[in-house]
Amino acid sequence: MTSTDVPAITETDVPARLDALPWSRFHWLVVTALGVTWILDGLEVTIVGSLTGALGDARTLHLTPQQIGLTGSFYIVGGVTGALVFGRLTDILGRKRLFTVTLAVYALATLATGFAWNFTSFVVFRALTGAGIGGEGAAMNSAIQELIPARFRGRTDLRINGSYWVGAAIAAVGAVVLLNPRVLPVEIGWRVAFVGGAVLALIVIWARRYLPESPRWLMTHGRVAEAEAVVERIERASGVQPPAHPHPRIALKARQPAGLVQVARSLFLKYPRRTALGVTLMATQAFCYNAIFFTYGSILTVFYHVPSESIGWFLLPFAIGNFLGPLLLGPLFDTLGRKTMIAATYALSGLLLTLTGWLFAQGALDAAQLTTAWTVVFFFASAAASAAYLTVGECFPLETRAMVIGLFYAFGTAIGGIAGPAMFGAQIATGSRGELLGGYLIGGGLMLLAALAELILGVNAERRPLEDVAAPLSLADAP
Repeated sequence: MTSTDVPAITETDVPARLDALPWSRFHWLVVTALGVTWILDGLEVTIVGSLTGALGDARTLHLTPQQIGLTGSFYIVGGVTGALVFGRLTDILGRKRLFTVTLAVYALATLATGFAWNFTSFVVFRALTGAGIGGEGAAMNSAIQELIPARFRGRTDLRINGSYWVGAAIAAVGAVVLLNPRVLPVEIGWRVAFVGGAVLALIVIWARRYLPESPRWLMTHGRVAEAEAVVERIERASGVQPPAHPHPRIALKARQPAGLVQVARSLFLKYPRRTALGVTLMATQAFCYNAIFFTYGSILTVFYHVPSESIGWFLLPFAIGNFLGPLLLGPLFDTLGRKTMIAATYALSGLLLTLTGWLFAQGALDAAQLTTAWTVVFFFASAAASAAYLTVGECFPLETRAMVIGLFYAFGTAIGGIAGPAMFGAQIATGSRGELLGGYLIGGGLMLLAALAELILGVNAERRPLEDVAAPLSLADAP
């Protein structure tokens, strides 16, 4: 072998410098500009739940409960497609470029939803909206995990994913206002709700122009000098002084961008246990969340005769409980550890979900009591679901991170998320509480299964550098 056959090797201290940073305004910018993704997702999902009654009105689209359930399923289909396609492009073209493109797709699609004229057009635009959000999740989660210091990564990731419920709360209150006939006619109010989401997305696109490309993505794509320059700018903005001792360095070899073969090898040959764990965590939480939340407005309407304009008031405490879970429990994922907290939150969610379903089937809960029960259940379930995204993001190599997030989102959602809303929608249409109990028991059992999987297969990734949790594909021995 000649010297020209030897791959170029470069040393860098980029990961260590990123993890050594103090929390600063830069990190708040990352949290704000990227975390809004889940706010938009929560806004979209809750809008449809809050508008259930209005969308079934003869003056609007006149959708049936089954069609409402199918709308949720098609939104998820779009999310799966977007996660796969845009996740792959994020690993190839970079985090910054794709989290701008995907947000633009979302903005255009949700704007079009506000002008839908029948069930078919509404479903198509919802699927496109889901594609934008699905791609956003892959790009945004990759960037966040790569920019946040290791000692803050768990709590930050959980809280950002939990911000979904800030969007849900905004949508719940907004729906109450927009569906009030004294404010807007019902045939106009539901359209304004979707147009508002598009306006918010355009504002966020403008704010994101201040975010840099991920230095970790740059360094694993042969652009080490650019990566170090980005880190230096962040350090200056954070007031960081040169360290007394040099940061640990890693050696990287030049290589082509990771292809699908490398992704498959990582998933099924190098980390098969992590793959099984990721699919389990993602699928179980997707089934429970999408099945229950997409159809909760229909349950309130069919079983409790809650007026459509009042559904938002019932979704508001539900959303608050979901947000408080990751907010208050998040630090424990960095202190008590991933395995302990993920198993505990999944197990508690499963047990409480089963109990709530049984009480509902017995007719023991009125609408307010059922909402209170779900608020408690999803206080824990929200932290569990956010931890699923944290797990699949930090447990695989840097070069495949966005694609892996997209794949797990797709697998988990296809298994658990698409069937759930359609199944619950059909059960609601029967008017039988017993039929719904079967769905609740399935959901609770799946969450308990996920808790067991975490105890057996979980990874202790707390406070560890990403490169230590899963070595980059481009990692080389030091020259």
